[in-house]
Parts: sequence; structure tokens; C-alpha cells
Amino acid sequence: MNSDPRSLIRYAVLATAIAVALFWAMYVVRSELLLLYICALFATGLAPLVAIIERQKFLRIGKRRLPRPAAILLIYGTVIGLLAALAAAVTPPLVAQAQQLRKELPERLDQLQQTLVGWGLLSPGTSFKDLLQQAPAGGDAVTTVLGALWGIVGGVFGFVTILLLTFYMLVDAQGIYGVFLRLFPRQQRKRVAEVSERVAGKVSAWLGGQVLLGFIIGVTSGIGLWLMGVPYFFVLAVISGIGEMIPMVGPVLSAIPAVAVAFTVSPGLAFGVAVFFLVQQVLENNVLVPKVMGEQVGLSAVTVISSLVIGTALLGFMGALLAVPTAAIIQVLFEEMVLRETEKET
Repeated sequence: MNSDPRSLIRYAVLATAIAVALFWAMYVVRSELLLLYICALFATGLAPLVAIIERQKFLRIGKRRLPRPAAILLIYGTVIGLLAALAAAVTPPLVAQAQQLRKELPERLDQLQQTLVGWGLLSPGTSFKDLLQQAPAGGDAVTTVLGALWGIVGGVFGFVTILLLTFYMLVDAQGIYGVFLRLFPRQQRKRVAEVSERVAGKVSAWLGGQVLLGFIIGVTSGIGLWLMGVPYFFVLAVISGIGEMIPMVGPVLSAIPAVAVAFTVSPGLAFGVAVFFLVQQVLENNVLVPKVMGEQVGLSAVTVISSLVIGTALLGFMGALLAVPTAAIIQVLFEEMVLRETEKET
């Protein structure tokens, strides 16, 4: 090996330049890399389900197993069908309650205004229209609407992109997995395969756990709001269930419409609804999440909360969304690379 100091300096400068260029390129395409990571998580979580469907005898075409693309499309079709059925069940009462809300909205706003005036928070001659006009962005309504529409279009485009990339990752999963295994020495490939299977199981359990938590919170919210006599409880329950699947901020944001609607009835009811959602979240954080994530994913409550805090601090909402599955993957790797090696040494 050439030990010329000037050659070593050149190599060091070149290596540093390449590393800086790579890090800069990764920073520039960080959004795209994050999108690929999300798709990889979904593909990893769905892979065990795809394998189960492929092995079903009643789905075979003659003596051949169901093609992998067909198995993936069957999952997509089932999910879309369930969403369509849910929409069909939700839409009629949702529309009816929304129409009723539109009719009663002026009266309820007047009641709310009178309550705020009575509390001294509004002057007697001030209306909600005046407050909206005095808001910082109140006069730029066109820009606000266009920004909201652009956000919706971007969200739909991102969702479709995730569906397509996840589909193609699942279709070519065996090829990608084979290339991944060949990156390791032959004697280590069996161990890597076992670890990969455990990771896929944990990510799959995380996906199922998120759906289960949203369903439980939505059902309990609907029952609780109905028993308390809150108007439009069905709409508010659907919002609550969807909000539960949004980490950190979702439960808080989904509780705001329920409290606001209850406030138009009476301040006491609004307080009761706020207490209900607070108690629900305390039970969810201390009972449901530890049980679901602990038994299915294998993460402790401390790990879940810590990962959510760190993920939110690093990447905001997206970091909170990806925190739990990422923590599960790190846990598997830690157990395999550190704990097992320590056990071997002892």
C-alpha cells in the first residue's frame, strides 16, 4: 500500500468530498427518501398477508398458486371495498346530520355569541363575521382556498404514489429481498432472513394495531357522545376514529369539533365532552396502546412514548407517524446485534 503522505491526503480529501456530496444529495431528496421509507414499511407490513393469500388452495388457478400481483390486488380491492361499505353506511347519517347542522348553525352561533358576551369575551356589538374580517388572513380568502385545494391535491397525489410504489415493491419483493440478502456473507444469510421475518411481523402488527385503535376509539366516542346527548354524534365519532390514527395531534384535533358542537348546547355539556375525551385518551394511552403495541408489536409504553417524542421533534407529524414501526425495527436489530452477541460471549 502506498504510504506517501500526499497520496493519503488526496484520498482523504476525495473520500470527504464524496461523503459530503452523498449527504448533500440525500438532504436534497429527503422528502423522496421519506416517501420510499413509508412505502417500504407498508410493503414490509403487508408482505406476510400477501404470502398467506398466495398459499390459499381455494384461490389457486388450476394447480398454480395465485399470482402475486393478483394477491396484492385482492388486498387492495378488499380494503377499498371495506372503505366503500363504510362510506355507504356513514354517508346517509353524515349527510342528514350535516344538513341539520347547516340549518341550525346560525341559531347555535347566536347562542354561542350570547354566551361569550355574557362572559365578557365579546363586546355586545361584535359578530362572528366581524371577527373573521378582523382575522390576520381574513381578507385573503382566495389565497387561503387555493392553498387548501393545493394541499388536498398534494395529499391525494402522495396517497396514490404510496399505493403504486407499495404495489410494485410487493410485486418485486422477492427480487429486492434476494439482492438484500446477497449483500451479506453466505454464512450470515439465514440469520438475516430470520431477522427480516421478525421485522415484517412487527410492522404488520403495527399496521393492524393502528386500525384497531382507530376502530375502538371511534366506537367508544360514538357511544359516549350519544349517551351525553351531543348533536351530530355520528359525524364526530367518525372524526374521532380517524384522528386516533394520526399520532400525537390527531386525538386532540378530533376532540375540538365535539367540544365546539357541545358548547353550542351548553357550557356544561362542552365541559363534560372535554372530560370524556380526556379520560378516553388517558385510558387509551395507559391501557389500549400498551396492550396493543406491547402484545402485538412487542414495545413497552416507555419505548412507544419516547419514540413518538423523538420522532415528532425530528420530523414533526411524519416523524410521529413513523416513530413506532421504526422503534420496533431498531428493537429487533438491537436484540439481534447486541443482546445475542452478549449472550454468546457469556
